[in-house]
Amino acid sequence: MKIFINTDTYKKRAVKTEEELTQYCRKLDIEIAEDIEESDIVFSIGGDGTFLKTARLSSKPIIGINTGTVGFLTEINPDDLKSALDDIINQNYHIENRMMLEGEIHKADGEIIKIPQSLNEIAVSKNMLGVVRFDVFVNGKFITSHTADGIIVCTPTGSTAYNFSCGGPVAEPTAEIITVTPIAPHSIINRSMILSENSVIEIKITEIRDNTHSFVLYDGIPVEVVSGDSVKIFKSQRKTEIIKIDDSSFIKTISKKISSQ
Repeated sequence: MKIFINTDTYKKRAVKTEEELTQYCRKLDIEIAEDIEESDIVFSIGGDGTFLKTARLSSKPIIGINTGTVGFLTEINPDDLKSALDDIINQNYHIENRMMLEGEIHKADGEIIKIPQSLNEIAVSKNMLGVVRFDVFVNGKFITSHTADGIIVCTPTGSTAYNFSCGGPVAEPTAEIITVTPIAPHSIINRSMILSENSVIEIKITEIRDNTHSFVLYDGIPVEVVSGDSVKIFKSQRKTEIIKIDDSSFIKTISKKISSQ
């Protein structure tokens, strides 16, 4: 078996955990690959942000070692690293397939910018000043207009991330749905939409106020957009395979994570 390790090198605990994992692998004659595509399994050591970066690197199965904070995606504690590795060697695990999103930014001048596969969400957001006006279409049909700080289009996996912070619903992570949640809309009605996995969401930016800058964020990575641009978001054909060792139910896991905050 070959593994690839992707580590948040800015965190001392993550670096120390990588060193421990490397030592365990040497004792068990597990090869550590230099190229992620040559590996059988990928270890992501850090927080959920590191896991999201790892998911973009390859379609290989990923296991997350949590050296961050909440850790919805990184379920293994560093203290349990040895037993987790033993479970993997003995194939005592299962794999959850998680849907991803991707999209396109259609610039007002005709340029099209591809939005890479994203495990959590693709959002339109702004800087500290002003607001953004935009229209929302689903499968080509106009749904609503918003004046807001932005809007989030997320997967079930991403429902516990930015979407959750903005009051959106929490979804079972292996579900096949897309959730659309406005960010601080300037209206009485502030509701999310839950859509079919096959829906195509289009966000047309109609106005960005003076001194305001707006961005498309795919799993937190920004691309600036301006008035007249539109963003199309849809389900990706690619999935993220997450290695699960703990058999705890999603409800039990989320209850534990939220209550610990």
